[in-house]
Amino acid sequence: MPARFLASIALSLTALASQAQTIKAVTEDSSYTYVQGGKVAGPATEIVELALKRAGLSDYRVALYPWARAYDIALQEPDTLIYLIARTPARETQFKWAGEFMRIEYHLYKLRDRGDVAVHSLDDAKRYAVAVMRDDVRQQYLQSRGFDKLVVSARNSDSLRMLLDRKVHLLPLPESDVARFCKEAQVDPSALQKVLTLDEMTTGIYMAYSRSTSDEVVNRTRAAFDKLKSDGTVSRLMRPRP
Repeated sequence: MPARFLASIALSLTALASQAQTIKAVTEDSSYTYVQGGKVAGPATEIVELALKRAGLSDYRVALYPWARAYDIALQEPDTLIYLIARTPARETQFKWAGEFMRIEYHLYKLRDRGDVAVHSLDDAKRYAVAVMRDDVRQQYLQSRGFDKLVVSARNSDSLRMLLDRKVHLLPLPESDVARFCKEAQVDPSALQKVLTLDEMTTGIYMAYSRSTSDEVVNRTRAAFDKLKSDGTVSRLMRPRP
């Protein structure tokens, strides 16, 4: 049998195998990823689904978990796509990066009526209890900067509730999340006051595959995502809503 024919069969089998794979996409609750009508929705989810379909990876399922659970699944299980995840030096070799949605800034917030909380620098903030999510980039960053009064929760909504209940003094959030989480908690967003921008935390927010996922799946997803980015779909869907 000619070598060229054998190579063609091998390529066809590889393509069929990749199409047969079930991709598990995992995420957390945020202003871009949330449950609506009993399914995971939001602009970032729409982008992920478009990319997977255009990559020929139509066999997928999307699940929303507390961040620590989603992160652990993506670290341990093959054919797992996690989004939205900050790309940091510590995570660089832990995942196969498939596309950047946007750049994001994090800020420290306090309750506006807390005159006892005065923050003008990162060192000032270390004096106070800060709510963070388990295994989140904010926990990792603040720990690396010597914060020893971190109060860990499973979800952003839990962290906000601790701030509202005055169990912590500060909460790190991207500005895009404030309005939505306050709406869910039935709180006026003006009750929160931005006190410090965490400049060192400004980073790209990505989707990424578990290390054991095949390069062929990663490359196809990346190529499909790049086309969505180049035609403006990503920026249009991720644009903040009024």
